[in-house]
Amino acid sequence: MFKIILKQIVAFLLTLPMTFAPLFGVIRQGGKAAFFENWSANDPFTADYAVRLEKDPDKDFVVLNIADIQLDNDETYNEVGEKAYALVDRLVRETQPDLITLTGDNGSTILPYIELIRKIDAYGIPWAPVMGNHDGHGFPGEFWCAYNFYDAQNCLFRFGPKDMGYGNYVIHICEGDEIIHTLYMMDTHDNIMQDNCNGKKDSGYDHLWENQMQWYTWAVSGTNALAGHTVESTVFFHIPLCEYNDAWDTATQDGAFKPEYADTCFGVKHETVCCAPENNGFFALMQRLGSTKNVICGHDHVNSYSIPYEGIRLTYGLKCGEGAYYEDGISGGTTLTIGADGHAAVAHHYDAA
Repeated sequence: MFKIILKQIVAFLLTLPMTFAPLFGVIRQGGKAAFFENWSANDPFTADYAVRLEKDPDKDFVVLNIADIQLDNDETYNEVGEKAYALVDRLVRETQPDLITLTGDNGSTILPYIELIRKIDAYGIPWAPVMGNHDGHGFPGEFWCAYNFYDAQNCLFRFGPKDMGYGNYVIHICEGDEIIHTLYMMDTHDNIMQDNCNGKKDSGYDHLWENQMQWYTWAVSGTNALAGHTVESTVFFHIPLCEYNDAWDTATQDGAFKPEYADTCFGVKHETVCCAPENNGFFALMQRLGSTKNVICGHDHVNSYSIPYEGIRLTYGLKCGEGAYYEDGISGGTTLTIGADGHAAVAHHYDAA
């Protein structure tokens, strides 16, 4: 225990610049508002709005997703943290990703958060996180988390439009002048904050807001206009859609995949789908626009299934490591592999330990 406390003290001293960087950033920019976009649906969508990543024409583009690493202070500096980062090291080494994504609940307090950012950034690989419902708990706030992402050397994070949360941004995967696949990174927030019909606060998890769905529609339409065709895309966020329930119920019977789904589905459901209490209509919106063919979320640590449902594959990113709660056998990472035609395939990579 003394060694862990000593490590925490040393880490805190070493991370003081990152701890206070958001405050200095706000002072330099004249306030938090300077980091957000003043977005309007009437704005033109231009090529420079999205982050651009170049795909090597001679190989597939590989995205490695890390979900819910969620270490606390003690875990970060004991064998739990050592095992988690050894697992991330192995995943990076074996999958050779072109991009690393994080689908939220990235740490429990300041030191684990900073340690995660330092370790992921040290790979020298572009990386793109979204916020989870626990990002901002035990911290100076969500802005603090977002700023440290934004300030990391290799991180692609953008604050995005104001009044939509933290981190709604677009990544184009390109070959030369052609956009072959688009990633939409979105914030599903924390708990519901709006009033219900009885004048009380609704309970349960939040999800995407109406203005975020307007922004997604604008970005999809703008991307398609730039490309001259419908660009296949993937959406990354933390809290699952209500349709994750429907997908499981449709594809399984008595907890096993039906024969007609067995070749296209994988993973397990070992806990309740922790989605919003009401359907926000985002799945139907994705269907209407016809671009998004994959959704990757986190949040439910012992659900790992991936199911094609009504034209869109719904996937839980594998929970990474033993932080918070976990289950042996379903820890690891998830890859999204994008081919030259822009189509993407999802696979899990399990911890061999």
